[in-house]
Amino acid sequence: MQHVTLNNGVVMPSVGFGVFRIPEDQAQRAVEDALEAGYRLIDTAAVYRNEQAVGRAVAAGGIARDELFVTTKVWVQHGGEAATKAAFDRSLGRLGLDYVDLYLIHQPFGDYYGSWRAMEQLNRAGQVRAIGVSNFLPDRLVDLILHNEIVPAVNQIETHVFFQRAGDAAVMREYGVQHESWGPLAQGGRGFFDDPLLAGIARAHGRSVAQIALRWLLQRGVVVIPKSVRPDRMAENIDVFDFELTDDEMARIATLDTGGSDARDHRDPAFARWIGTTRFDI
Repeated sequence: MQHVTLNNGVVMPSVGFGVFRIPEDQAQRAVEDALEAGYRLIDTAAVYRNEQAVGRAVAAGGIARDELFVTTKVWVQHGGEAATKAAFDRSLGRLGLDYVDLYLIHQPFGDYYGSWRAMEQLNRAGQVRAIGVSNFLPDRLVDLILHNEIVPAVNQIETHVFFQRAGDAAVMREYGVQHESWGPLAQGGRGFFDDPLLAGIARAHGRSVAQIALRWLLQRGVVVIPKSVRPDRMAENIDVFDFELTDDEMARIATLDTGGSDARDHRDPAFARWIGTTRFDI
């Protein structure tokens, strides 16, 4: 496993396991399988409603706590200083942990400034080793940085070969924020697994399309959190450190960028309204 060092000195694995949309009744087994495959970064969120299953898997795995890197996130409905602290305590209880390695603001909506103040306090108190954000576009990221004391350690955003986020990455590098990709395999969309360019490079290396896409992100300095419930795919997705793409292959893959997402548009007023008004039992 390779690692990155965050802007506060905390060391984070470069490849992790995401549990988005894995149901609670399947998540424990999936995380146990991921830990068995060698994953040490586990990424969940309050709104995924599987934190308890993640916690059970961590407890059952028998891996020393300091070898694990657990991420969770606060949802929009718990924005604000007091609400975020209460939400964090609930997440910590569901996970069954004494601290979280990385705590993220899940969406750039609502009172995320109040949330950030609470997270700065949690970080200083040692309850969270690093704090960051998710889905923040460059303007909101820079604004948050300029008006607070702690610079986010991570910004977790949709990033894959079809939506490469080069501009976002440049801003993150400028301010020392680690780029982390959710959906690094494009969630299987846009004919990802059958893309002829990726398939050709995969054949040349004796690898899978998924491994090529993940390796491309890693060579750009991006942390990735692929998701699968299949142990064979989990093993495949973490087996990406013993080969390297050439400069030409990196450049050819860069031509796949469409500059847009099939998942969601954070500048869409309808999406902002849905985020701001939908409530979950978390």
